[in-house]
Amino acid sequence: MIKKFLSSLFILSILTSVNFAQTAKATQAAATKTAAAKQTIEVPFVNRVLPNGLEVIVLPDASVPIVTVELAVRNGSFTEPPELNGLSHLYEHMFFKPNQANLIFQCEMALNAGGLNDYGRRVCAEPLRLKPQIGSVAYLNNADQLSVYNGTTREEVVNYYYTTTSPYLSSAIRLINDAVRYPTFDEQELKEEIQVVIGEIDRNESNPFFYLNRTVMDKLFYKYPTRKNALGTRETVLSATTDKMRTIQSRYYVPNNAALVVTGDVKAEDVFRFAEESFGSWKRRETDPFKEFPLVEHPALPKSEGFIVEQPVQNVLINIGWHGPSIGKDDAATYAADVFSYILSQPNSRFQRAMVDSGLTVGADINYYTQRNVGPISLTLVTTPDKAKAALKAVYAEIAQFDKPDYFSDEELESAKTILESRDLFDREKLSEYAHTLGFWWSSTGIEYFRGYHRNLRATSRAGINSYIKNYIQGKPHVGVALISSEAQGQAKITAEDLIGK
Repeated sequence: MIKKFLSSLFILSILTSVNFAQTAKATQAAATKTAAAKQTIEVPFVNRVLPNGLEVIVLPDASVPIVTVELAVRNGSFTEPPELNGLSHLYEHMFFKPNQANLIFQCEMALNAGGLNDYGRRVCAEPLRLKPQIGSVAYLNNADQLSVYNGTTREEVVNYYYTTTSPYLSSAIRLINDAVRYPTFDEQELKEEIQVVIGEIDRNESNPFFYLNRTVMDKLFYKYPTRKNALGTRETVLSATTDKMRTIQSRYYVPNNAALVVTGDVKAEDVFRFAEESFGSWKRRETDPFKEFPLVEHPALPKSEGFIVEQPVQNVLINIGWHGPSIGKDDAATYAADVFSYILSQPNSRFQRAMVDSGLTVGADINYYTQRNVGPISLTLVTTPDKAKAALKAVYAEIAQFDKPDYFSDEELESAKTILESRDLFDREKLSEYAHTLGFWWSSTGIEYFRGYHRNLRATSRAGINSYIKNYIQGKPHVGVALISSEAQGQAKITAEDLIGK
């Protein structure tokens, strides 16, 4: 599923009151009762691919007169060699800067107000030259209706979106079209955004949990760590130039590597028409960027290794990571991973009873992060220095039992599938957020994977889960990392061998 590999939100979630367990059990019971009545839940989106390769995905819902227009691009750290690490993220920051259409709008206003001086003629020469290509920019009179916007960069997708009211659908589509096709990459703007991104890096590095996540990922993907670091490094971000921005644009910001996702109060045919009118002339890239710049092959871990990361934290955080399945190579295992992770996360599961109810940990979690280029499996424990060694011994004992027939019941299996479906239905209630979900799946898996997600989720069997466990977890090389203060380590005396179950 779409989860952060490690998040401080997990730390907060495990500190909630015991009412959570009661609520979860009630939800599970209610969901189980509906399982027979609702065997599968389809996501009612429609899609169409324009002649230039741009995929248009529409999820209509007229319940609220709100629409979200998103551009998803197959870019992110999985495309980044060391010299470009973090520049997909910087590019995201530059996307919302004034583009040539904005400049045309300003230049035309100046012309109508009395003409251009020498400076104005120099500044306006290029945008006015592009006027026949860009067309009317009158839609920018609606710019104040398009003020809710943002973007995100992940390992395998970069997305940009505007949320507005349905009458401004076409304006939002035009705004994204002009931003992606006609950026200016102003030198001064770039310098300012470099400092903004450096500030993000500084904030992350001030958080002790950052070092746990970074160590796990760098060790799991040891040969190509930049491909799993969407934030980037201070060195590469500071080295950014407009030429490098243009390199990213020419490689990945092309219609046959992008999707337009629209959710909310729209009619699909209107969206397809507006998309064709705005994006239809966008020239496709002759060579698929992933054929010219293929994804790296992350090598398997040669052996299990443990690492201690000393940071000023109160509790002990332990993360055990494995290479999980990749979309396109073992799709069946990705569904099994989601279901198994959810079974173990339930408060009344054997795993939670052994790790949390026993008092060995404050919280325990396992998840799989869906990715095309090797999705990581992450098992996280939060414990205390005096219980850390015992918790590690216990968790490896549980891992050895994962494939046993009595580790989870048939009822737990069916309930997990039903709750996962129900959660997706709940997420659809906020379509402005669900647009990001569609963009994520389109980029990492292809939208047809997501179209069949619930059907294949329903088909997940105990045998499929056991196959996933044996192929990716039990007996497989892994990385164990403990985040602990130096004082606590003096008491706990955790060793590398403890962290890998030796």
